Amino acid sequence: MCGITGFIQWNHDLTQDSELLVRMTESMSNRGPDAGGTWISGPCAFGHRRLSVMDPENGAQPMIMNHSDKQYTLVYNGELYNAPELKKELEQRGHRFKTTCDTEVLLASYVEWGPGCVDRFNGIFAFVIWDSGREHIFMARDRLGVKPLFYSHQGDTLVFGSEPKALLLHPAVEAVVGPEGLAEIFIIGPARTPGHGVYSSMKELRAGHAALFTRNGFRSYAYWKLESKPHEDDVDATAAEVRRLLIDTLERQLASDVPLGSLLSGGLDSSALSALAVHYYKRTGQGNIDTFSVDYVDNDKHFKAHAFQPNSDAPYIQRMVDELKTNHHFIEFDTEEVVEALNAATLSRDLPGMTDVDSSLYLFCREIKKKATVAISGEAADEVFGGYPWFHREDMLNSGTFPWAVAPKMRASLLSADIAEWTRPLEYLNDRYSDAVAETPLLAGETGKAAQMRVMSYLNITRFMPTLLDRKDRMSMGVGLEVRVPYCDHRLVEYVFNVPWEMKMTGDREKGILRKALEGILPDDVLYRKKSPYPKTHNPNYLATVRQQMLDVLDDPNSPVLPLLDVKKIKELASSKDASSNLPWFGQLMSGPQLFAYLTQVNFWLKTYKVAIR
Repeated sequence: MCGITGFIQWNHDLTQDSELLVRMTESMSNRGPDAGGTWISGPCAFGHRRLSVMDPENGAQPMIMNHSDKQYTLVYNGELYNAPELKKELEQRGHRFKTTCDTEVLLASYVEWGPGCVDRFNGIFAFVIWDSGREHIFMARDRLGVKPLFYSHQGDTLVFGSEPKALLLHPAVEAVVGPEGLAEIFIIGPARTPGHGVYSSMKELRAGHAALFTRNGFRSYAYWKLESKPHEDDVDATAAEVRRLLIDTLERQLASDVPLGSLLSGGLDSSALSALAVHYYKRTGQGNIDTFSVDYVDNDKHFKAHAFQPNSDAPYIQRMVDELKTNHHFIEFDTEEVVEALNAATLSRDLPGMTDVDSSLYLFCREIKKKATVAISGEAADEVFGGYPWFHREDMLNSGTFPWAVAPKMRASLLSADIAEWTRPLEYLNDRYSDAVAETPLLAGETGKAAQMRVMSYLNITRFMPTLLDRKDRMSMGVGLEVRVPYCDHRLVEYVFNVPWEMKMTGDREKGILRKALEGILPDDVLYRKKSPYPKTHNPNYLATVRQQMLDVLDDPNSPVLPLLDVKKIKELASSKDASSNLPWFGQLMSGPQLFAYLTQVNFWLKTYKVAIR
């Protein structure tokens, strides 16, 4: 993968801004450690950092293509998994290629089909193209939002980048946060409302959207969205189609000219991908595959099962390693390492995030990078197939808010009176939830439980999934590792979205239709294992450490977070029995210890980024 950035300013010659462009580009060197390039022409300045995955010798960016006396310039972050088919069709239409990389295929696709090219792409991408003939900028992001693209439009200027840090170096983009941004941090976060950039002058191009920037202004639009349609297949046909789509998707995503591995947690989703990858490697004579798992020192001593984390992964990881005979790498971290990486995780996101869930993934990806440049991950299967507890618990289904964030009153109570009055967090949350529900595409005649679960599926795919995709992108790209997510293939998501809930629950089990589709691929004990989320540390030392860090922040009169919080209330919480609560306030993993770490991350972010509140 890569990092892209740049700016466009009509009626200006940007050749004097080369140093600024270089600084913006180099700010994302972790995303592209292999090479970098910049390009300035008239009103456009493009920068690119490259992680070489396909055709490492070629494919340098920004890439320029001349066609019919017109020039097209591209910066691109992503992978096109159907590049071979597109290339063949383009060659039949007269295009000639100089490289074997998908970058050239993407640019030639735009030259041939214009903005409509995105309808033909199967992949994960964020790209920006300067079209000299039409004299406009065209940008687009993949359908599920796997790859990020932030932008700031002010008058005749457009600034863009893969990460906020690049935009914040441009003088037109200030690190200012207003009431909406604070509401995003304190009541929505670590999720974000689609399109929201938190910083007042910044937005994110929404998943499945494209945009045009001309001298007449900026316009974004949806080129793809989920649609509700009747499902005609029976259970057997549905399971067969899920299996076919998953195998086709994975095999496309195993293409790589650099070392590739697979994340293996011992759960259904990652075990399936690892097993399919092993079968494919054997069939194509590519040898064995490396797999990777993460855990924490002494976690077996401290683990206690509860509703959100019913069992530990270690025995199931070993079961799959024995079954698949992979080159497995057991990776462990101690509490101190996970705490130390909290700041690095914040810097990778440019925002406070999922605390130790982020920092442990950052460390995990850093270790994987020593053996592989590309990895396959089981992200998004729970959103697509309905695996999370909130799909199955009536109290969460009927909570009247985002079911992965069912403690809004507690969170709102942590704010100072002035900030609570200014941001109105509960009203903001209710508005964002209502927007999401109203956006759900309904199916004519569908009522009751079926209609409720369609809304729940839509909320998870469009509101919760992006949080985990953000996390996966920033933590992996923070160390120069490309992670691919086969369950996010839009064909699979479109198909499963319309599978009726009772069929998704085949066998009266969560993700039942996926389990049926994988029969014969996984051993039964793994195939029917109860869901357990990404592992987190259960060591009490973690709670003690992050609680003390937060108390130190609250005792420091120079901490920028102090005016935003009810300090007395938080200190009371830190000394109460709720401090070690296993009841999550966000997702399945963020409970008492993560609350203290999150507030500390907020303070670090405000201080490091010199955020102004106004």
